[in-house]
Amino acid sequence: MKKIFIVLVVIAIIGIALYFLVYLPRKNAALNQNQVVPTGTVEKQEAKPVQETSTQEQENKTETITGKSVQGLDIKAYHYGSGEKEILFVGGIHGGYSWNTVLLTYQIMDYLKANPTLIPGNIKVTVIPVLNPDGLKKVVGAAGRFSQSDVSVSQEVKVSGRFNANKVDINRNFDCEWKAIGVWQSTNVSGGSKPFSEPESAAIRDYVQKHKPIAVISWDSAAGGVFSSNCNNDEILPETQAIANIYAEASGYPAYEDFTFYELSGDMINWFAKNKIPAISVLLSTHEGIEWSKNLAGIKATLEHYAK
Repeated sequence: MKKIFIVLVVIAIIGIALYFLVYLPRKNAALNQNQVVPTGTVEKQEAKPVQETSTQEQENKTETITGKSVQGLDIKAYHYGSGEKEILFVGGIHGGYSWNTVLLTYQIMDYLKANPTLIPGNIKVTVIPVLNPDGLKKVVGAAGRFSQSDVSVSQEVKVSGRFNANKVDINRNFDCEWKAIGVWQSTNVSGGSKPFSEPESAAIRDYVQKHKPIAVISWDSAAGGVFSSNCNNDEILPETQAIANIYAEASGYPAYEDFTFYELSGDMINWFAKNKIPAISVLLSTHEGIEWSKNLAGIKATLEHYAK
């Protein structure tokens, strides 16, 4: 009898232990899972911090979109360095007709990215490699990076790439001695319905008016020289003359005070001169080469000039 009693006590102890160790925890867990939040109350969640981008941070982006072409392609600007003074480089105003200027500006971008110490601490360099993406796409099949093997072999196609999708010569659409019908070599070309009628020229106008660069260098082809800017035959800005001579001496290109091969109207760098912005146009010697060593030397000398 005593043994039976002991066995019953042991069983009872084991049962109690199992209740507290197994059954009760499971029951509590189930209750917690099925718990309903009372009406009118909200479970408190940890708020995530809102990341705001200041105007200063937006301006320091390495890539921005300055506008759109007639066909809606992006006109992009790339930024290097963080100085307060901005120098603007522009390529591809004549799209696929001067495709080599686009290749040159992309190589400049790659070099600046790989050699950031080339840019003085007080300078920011902005590069717009393709001002006429519609015209470039006609000739190389892309509005951005491409290789020389992508260039059409047809001269007719290349000439068509000089103009935007409205068949306007963008470099005749600026507000300096503008004419509705301009001249290119011995050919009449459209200067648009009015100055800045084209979205491409309006894009760079708006960018320049907002950012106020201290100097502009634009590449074109093909005459093999560095050309100063002026509007209405006004006196060349002293700083324009200075950077023209600096770039020419370093690169080996001859320097010219004016473009006299044929009449210019609505020209971009001359519009810069009208707005008192020092600007030069560097014309490559051919429509095929980028003359990298010459232009790199000119760029380095120009940046050194503005580091002072």
